[in-house]
Amino acid sequence: MSTEVVVKNRKPELFERDLPEERLNHYLTKQCIAVDTETRGLIVPRDRLCLVQICDEEGLVTFVRFQHLSDLPRENSNLKKLMEAPQVMKLFHFARFDVAVMKHYLNATVNPIWCTKIASKLVRTYTDRHSLKDLTRELLQLEMDKSDQSSDWAKPDLTDSQLEYAANDVRNLHALQTKLRYLLEREDRMHLAERLFQALPIVCEMDLRGWKDIFEH
Repeated sequence: MSTEVVVKNRKPELFERDLPEERLNHYLTKQCIAVDTETRGLIVPRDRLCLVQICDEEGLVTFVRFQHLSDLPRENSNLKKLMEAPQVMKLFHFARFDVAVMKHYLNATVNPIWCTKIASKLVRTYTDRHSLKDLTRELLQLEMDKSDQSSDWAKPDLTDSQLEYAANDVRNLHALQTKLRYLLEREDRMHLAERLFQALPIVCEMDLRGWKDIFEH
């Protein structure tokens, strides 16, 4: 099975603390950008944001790194402007986590949102395997190397392996969205997916406030 990526493999660029104006303006011209985050762990208020990855459909990958907690902007950052730009769709895998991270650490209300994990759960009902690795293997016939998933993203010198892992987490999302969109339309579930995407910000807010499974008995 191939380990290549679908989009053109362009060398990612890393910026400290924020997107430069030129890169912000570039992404603002796009209809959709793929986004991911790397944190110190999975508990949002405890495990701070370290890296944001962005990729457009042409494969231009950008990293924004936060080496220290004090590096994180709270207002008027270019990254926040991009995440809140209403004309640019933000494409995630498991948006519930990343959107909550962006809200907590960047004060960004991310919108609009498209989530490949939600789409997968709506159309791949024959399996309970909805990880990015599983989706990429089945729908794109590509094998992802996830060995750097659990690593220290706050260390000052990120390895080439870490950066390649981080880039690959966003490079294939556009191709996955195309595949999943077809399946959603085929199964007449696109409207349901769109409503779930619209509900994500309030779900993330409830997560940050400490409520879990509020609809359960």
